[in-house]
Amino acid sequence: MADARFIRNFSIVAHIDHGKSTLADRLLERTGALTKREMSEQVLDSMDLERERGITIKAHAVRLNYRALDGNDYQFNLIDTPGHVDFSYEVSRSLSACEGALLIIDASQGVEAQTLANAHLAMNNRLTIIPVINKIDLPGADVAGTKQQIEHTLAIDPSEALEISAKQGTGIEEVMEAVVARVPPPKGTPEAPLQALIFDSWFDSFRGVIVLARVVEGTLAVGTKIRLCSNLQVYTVEELGIRTPKLVRVERLQAGEVGYVIANIKRVSDTRIGDTITDDARPAPEPLVGFEEIKPMVFAGLYPVEAGDYEGLRDALEKLRLNDASFFYEPESSVALGFGFRCGFLGLLHMEIVQERLEREFDLNLITTAPSVRYQITTKDGKVHDVDSPTKFPPAGDIAKVEEPVITALILTHDQYLGGILQLLEEKRGLQKGFEYVSRERVLLTYELPLNEIVMDFYDRLKSVSRGYASLDYHLAGRWSSDLVKVDLLVAGEAVDALSFICHRDGAFARARSLCERMRKLIPRQQFEVAIQAAIGSKIIARENVAAIRKNVLAKCYGGDITRKRKLLEKQKEGKRRMKRVGKVDIPQEAFLAVLKVTD
Repeated sequence: MADARFIRNFSIVAHIDHGKSTLADRLLERTGALTKREMSEQVLDSMDLERERGITIKAHAVRLNYRALDGNDYQFNLIDTPGHVDFSYEVSRSLSACEGALLIIDASQGVEAQTLANAHLAMNNRLTIIPVINKIDLPGADVAGTKQQIEHTLAIDPSEALEISAKQGTGIEEVMEAVVARVPPPKGTPEAPLQALIFDSWFDSFRGVIVLARVVEGTLAVGTKIRLCSNLQVYTVEELGIRTPKLVRVERLQAGEVGYVIANIKRVSDTRIGDTITDDARPAPEPLVGFEEIKPMVFAGLYPVEAGDYEGLRDALEKLRLNDASFFYEPESSVALGFGFRCGFLGLLHMEIVQERLEREFDLNLITTAPSVRYQITTKDGKVHDVDSPTKFPPAGDIAKVEEPVITALILTHDQYLGGILQLLEEKRGLQKGFEYVSRERVLLTYELPLNEIVMDFYDRLKSVSRGYASLDYHLAGRWSSDLVKVDLLVAGEAVDALSFICHRDGAFARARSLCERMRKLIPRQQFEVAIQAAIGSKIIARENVAAIRKNVLAKCYGGDITRKRKLLEKQKEGKRRMKRVGKVDIPQEAFLAVLKVTD
C-alpha cells in the first residue's frame, strides 16, 4: 500500500475549450500510463459526443505513477471534471475528493466566466489552486495580460502561474513538479471508521453499477459489507480497483486513495453523487458534508414523430437513465402530439446531449416541446403546487402567488459590447447586482435573472450581441414572486395544449402575436375561415385569420336573373357556416416542429 505522504489527489478545472482534456492526455503520456500506440486525443472522453464537441460530459478518475526530481515515486490521482455550468454540482463533488486543482486559463482568451466560477468552487472546498496558462504557442497569446487578470479577477499571485502548451507538450514537467511541491498529501487515517465519497458512477451490463469513490477515512477491502448513507442500503464489496486508465483490480483501498467499487448494485440512482459509503459493521459517526439531491432545472416534452416509435422511446429512456441518474422522465400525453414523456434535465446542454444521444444511439426521430422550468404556485386554498408544464398550470382565478426560480449570472465581456448586453439583460427582466472592470477593457457583470428567461434563446443572443466575446456562468439563487400567466393557443376555438406556454404578463402580448402570425402561415387553408387566437384565461390577446378557400359557385350561371345568383351565394354562405360549426382543423406536424424549434 502507498504511503499517504506520496499520494497527490488533484483535479483539472477550466472554462470550456481551454485545454483541460489535452493537458490530461499529456500527463497520461509523460507518466507512461499509455503507450504511444494506445494514445488518442481526449483519451478520458470516451463518448463520441464528447470528442466531436470537444467537451467533457462525465467525470473521470485515473491513477498515474510519477517519479519526481527528488527521487521519490508519487501516486497521482487525477480527476478530470466536466467544464459546463450544467454539471457544476458534479464538479463540486469531484473537487471535494481532491486536495488541489490545476486551474487552466487560455493565454489568448484570458479569464472567462466559468474560470471564475470554478476558481470559487475550488476555494470553497479549501483546495490548493495552481494556475496554469495554456496555449502560449498561439500567435494571439497574451501571457502578461492573462497574469494581470489572474491577479485582479481571481486574487491569486500571478508569479505562481505556470506557462505551458499542452498541445506541444511544453512545460508539462513543471506542472507535475508543482503538483508534488504544492498539493498537500491526504490527511485521513487507515484505522478510522470508513468514510468514502462517491463522485461518479456508471452502469455496466455485466457487473452492475461501477462506483468511483475517494476513501477519506478508514480502509475499504473486498468482502466488506458497506452501507450508503443517503438510503441506508447495504451491499457486499465484490471487487475493488483503480483506473490506469485501464481497470486494474486491487484487494483494498485505504485513506487518501481513489478507485472503483463493484458491489452488485443494480441501479445508478441508488449511488448518488456526493453520498458517503461507510462500513455497515463499524459505521462512521456522520456522513461527509456537502451531499445534495440533484434536481432537474429544465423540463421539456419528448414525443416520437411516428406514433409507433413510443415503445422504442420508452426503452431508450430506460437505458439512458441507467447511466445518468440526474435525468428524469415520466409519461405524458398531448392531444396534438400523442403519447410521449415529460423529461427533466440539469440544463440546456444536458437536454441537447440527451436528445442527440436518443436520436443517434437508438435511431429515433423526436419532437421536443419548448423547454420550461419548475414553478411553485400557491393557490387560494393555501396549497403549494410544483408545476413544470403549462398543462398543469391552475386556472388564473385559483392562483394566489406564482414563484419562479432565479439564477445569479456572471457575464465576462469586452466593454465595447456592453450596450447590447445590458439591453438584453433588461429585456430578460434582469436585476443588476454588480458591475466591475477586471482589467482595462474587460467587464464582469453580476445579474439576477429568472431561469425561464434564459432557457429559450438567451445564450445564442448573448453570443450574437457580443460577437462571441462574452462568457456566461450561472448558479441557482432561490425564487422570487412574479406576475406569470399561461397563454393558450386556440385554433378554430379548440385549445392546442402542445403550443401553450408560460411567460411574464408584460411579454405575453408580443410573444402571443408572433406565435399567431407564424401559425397563420403554417396552417393550410380550409373551406371555411379559421380563427387562430391566443388567450390568457378567457381573455383573447391576439388573433389571426386563415382565409377560406372560395369555390366559384357562379361558374355554371350564364346570364339569367340576379336572384338565382344570390340564391346560390346564400346557399354557399349557409354551408360554410355549418362547416365552421362541425369542421375540424388538422394541424400538420411541420407546424409544431417550426413553432417548437424557433422562438422569437
